[in-house]
Amino acid sequence: MKLLVSVCLSALLLGFSHAAETPPNVVVIFMDDMGYGDIGPFGATKQKTPNLDRMAKEGMKLTSFYAAPACSVSRAQLLTGCYGPRINVPWVYMPVSPEGLNPKEITIADHLKKLGYATMCIGKWHVGDQPEFLPTKQGFDHYFGIPYSNDMQRTSTESGLRVTPLLRDDKVTKLLTDEEQSRIVESYTDEAINFISNNKEKPFFLYLPHTAIHTPIYPGKAFQGKSNNGQVGDWIEEVDWSTGRILDTLRELKLDKNTLVIFTSDNGPWLIKEKDSGSAGPLRGGKGSTWEGGVRVPTLAWWPGKIPAASSVDAVAGTIDLLPTIVTIAGGAVPAEPIIDGRDISPLLLGKSKQSPREAHYYFKGYNLEAVRQGPWKLALAPQIETMGRSFDDDAKGSEPRLYHLDGEIGERTNVAAQNPEIVAKLTALAEKMKADIGKADGPASRPAGKVKNPQPLYPSEGKKPK
Repeated sequence: MKLLVSVCLSALLLGFSHAAETPPNVVVIFMDDMGYGDIGPFGATKQKTPNLDRMAKEGMKLTSFYAAPACSVSRAQLLTGCYGPRINVPWVYMPVSPEGLNPKEITIADHLKKLGYATMCIGKWHVGDQPEFLPTKQGFDHYFGIPYSNDMQRTSTESGLRVTPLLRDDKVTKLLTDEEQSRIVESYTDEAINFISNNKEKPFFLYLPHTAIHTPIYPGKAFQGKSNNGQVGDWIEEVDWSTGRILDTLRELKLDKNTLVIFTSDNGPWLIKEKDSGSAGPLRGGKGSTWEGGVRVPTLAWWPGKIPAASSVDAVAGTIDLLPTIVTIAGGAVPAEPIIDGRDISPLLLGKSKQSPREAHYYFKGYNLEAVRQGPWKLALAPQIETMGRSFDDDAKGSEPRLYHLDGEIGERTNVAAQNPEIVAKLTALAEKMKADIGKADGPASRPAGKVKNPQPLYPSEGKKPK
């Protein structure tokens, strides 16, 4: 009897020890076209975001966190830890494109799956819609969502309505009408909660790239007309509700203290959409631009007991840093090859450092390197449009380079290059080295995109229902 008790006690203690060593869960919530000034922690007042406000109070704001200027490249950067030109994903993929994120690239999901994680992508994929490029071929156990932007619709010849495909894993399960898109945030949220609940006994990675708030705007019926900022504000409030449900689920399942949640965006607001556009707040420019408003995005990190509450970090970081950071905290290691551009920012997140682990941040637009930042200094190397669909302002057409001190003037209006020639020379040298490395499709350190010979539509013809 004593031996049996001893064996049981030992097993119990081993179980507790194992539980204490369980790798952390990871949730990445990735917004679409949300600007720096669109949520309460970053100054929004017209729409209310109480759940994100609470997330910031319990976690950290990252105030110099960078994505890319547009959809596909931004997603590829997050998934691989690489600038777009390094992996030959320069801009935006259209439906039935022969190219996509190369399945040979090692994504966050690939790394974590090898470490025993359950992995799922829910939402907008947009790094290739061919079967070879879908999430289930890029390290994710399962996928549920719209595979590209919600404005890439086709008109059904049966109904005359615009429709958008909804996928489950690699199969189209439904063609969504505009009205049905108003339920997309709710659907994504339900899927996310089911995934978390079903995998509460093992480590999991949830990548939730929202369709919101890309135009056309489709807030759910319960949120329509609720904000003081039109339908775009309504949709932001619905996403706040969605985030709150996810965080509450983690609390209820007692997973909160072992889960890192990152909330961020793929690029800045699409300013030409006017009343349907988000806000870049104090930043200049928007989506499609390498001004700060196009690529500096509102970012929160939450991990109760690990990330200091109500903290803020202004060190330069970005989506390319998520892969090495997440792999490191999961207990893995990122190999030296293939080369990635991101660095482990866990010391920033855990309050152990205020310094960026990267020498500089590079602002690519396609294969063109338009600017470089080191510390507070940003050097513009080329003219910069204000946003996708607009041209250059007069002060961005002049001779380059242009130098801005972002700590002194976040809005990038005063060119101080003439007063700081040594800074200009230093940043120019960094830029030239990077351009020589990956500044073109066949750069010496760039890798090929994935490519198929005969791309096919996700569903065979307009108007036909998927089998």
